[in-house]
Amino acid sequence: MSPASTDPRVRACAAIGAGALLASCMTAKLDENRIAPMRIAKGEAVVILAKPQVEGTGAEQDFMSCVGDKLAQGGDGLSVYGNEDFQDTMYPWFEPSVAPVRAENVALLLERPKVSRRLGETGVRYIVWLDGNTRKTDGGGSLACGAAPGIAGCIGFGWWEKQSDYQATVWDLKSSKSAGSVSTNVTGTSAILGLMVPLPFVARVQATACDRMAGQLRTFLKGGDPSVADTGSR
Repeated sequence: MSPASTDPRVRACAAIGAGALLASCMTAKLDENRIAPMRIAKGEAVVILAKPQVEGTGAEQDFMSCVGDKLAQGGDGLSVYGNEDFQDTMYPWFEPSVAPVRAENVALLLERPKVSRRLGETGVRYIVWLDGNTRKTDGGGSLACGAAPGIAGCIGFGWWEKQSDYQATVWDLKSSKSAGSVSTNVTGTSAILGLMVPLPFVARVQATACDRMAGQLRTFLKGGDPSVADTGSR
């Protein structure tokens, strides 16, 4: 075994002899900051947009789609307006280079009759700006594979750690104010064990972050108890 595989984070998950336990080696944290009371009403929609590059990293499209899909799931799912459709309808006012950088600036934008009319047609009441990414933060070990007449296989052990770190800022377009924010941080250690046949044990950090972010956002937008996030869509 490579010395790197004795990293404390890997030992904390499981010993090599119980490598399957590595698949569940994840830690997750959720934070919520409510600035104003809110409750999304029937007929109102929410749109999820990547935070403009001038302010942050901007979340990946597949992560935004995942969160939006989970918010819309179920009999009590929210009305989620497609982000590309919203930007096309509101063009060019919510393009990354010209989008308002503060919720308070929306009031000035809505003074334009054309903007106000188009926004009314979408039914969107809340914008969720998503910022963050999923990245590899560490790794080690070694895995060697080879083949010879009559035999082939792999031997060794490798591991890698990924972190999903996202923040969602919610704007209320009706009041032109920020309603608050929700953030999630999920860290997971994955591994691959070579005992002739490679055995991967993968921690699905981005999928877990999506589940948790969507559950907390659903509770946030519905005005529910922040300590009881609805994650039933997982």
